[in-house]
Amino acid sequence: MSGRTASNSHDTDRVLAAVHQPHYWPWLGLIDKIDRSDCFVMLDTVQFERRGWQNRNYVAGPGKPVLLTVPVTQASRDETILDKKIDNTQKWRTKHHRALAEHCYRKAPYWGDYAEEIAHLYETEWEDLAELAIATTRLLTRGFGIDTPILRASELGDFPGHKSELLAQICAKAGAHTLLSGAGAKDYLDPGIMNRHGVDIEWQDFDHPVYRQHTRGPADEFVPRLSAIDLLLNAGPDALSVLRQAGSRG
Repeated sequence: MSGRTASNSHDTDRVLAAVHQPHYWPWLGLIDKIDRSDCFVMLDTVQFERRGWQNRNYVAGPGKPVLLTVPVTQASRDETILDKKIDNTQKWRTKHHRALAEHCYRKAPYWGDYAEEIAHLYETEWEDLAELAIATTRLLTRGFGIDTPILRASELGDFPGHKSELLAQICAKAGAHTLLSGAGAKDYLDPGIMNRHGVDIEWQDFDHPVYRQHTRGPADEFVPRLSAIDLLLNAGPDALSVLRQAGSRG
């Protein structure tokens, strides 16, 4: 397992976990969270977020960023991510693959290294959004060389809690003593509830790396917060070191 932060700022018997909803072609902040953790839990049991990042993300275009959106069916506003189905009446797989292969990353230095695996992803007939989102995440973590185990909340058990209680229950079930969380959760995470389950909180404090985006002109400004596929296809085997060197690693 990866466990970079755990091995540096915790004793070796403490397990650091991160919990997050599955995202389609997730951004670098999520990949960094997986890399820092001893185990990562995909929170697929919560409500699907409309206009969120669970079914879409940006990649670099030759001009402005390109938004890739997976169309989904609308059965109920209360659908969980686990239950969300892809609308395959639309030709989104062909559109997304063509955008990556022809429009966005054809000239990227490491496109050839991952072209076959990406093509296979889009040759697969996905039905469940969660399955697709997790597949894109696993493709990225393999490319980055991150071997942190990725679990699914739906496979760990039933968790009746909400917010802090839910995250504490998941961490406890996964055998984690510490939750790695992004700063955005400071508004709702309750340390008291977490501690009652024997779980501490560690804040991610993510610093976005700046790197050469070869698909853009040398005079163009750097575009942050794209899918992590952008760094992977631009830096290849150096992608993980670029990510890790961006900020303090404790």
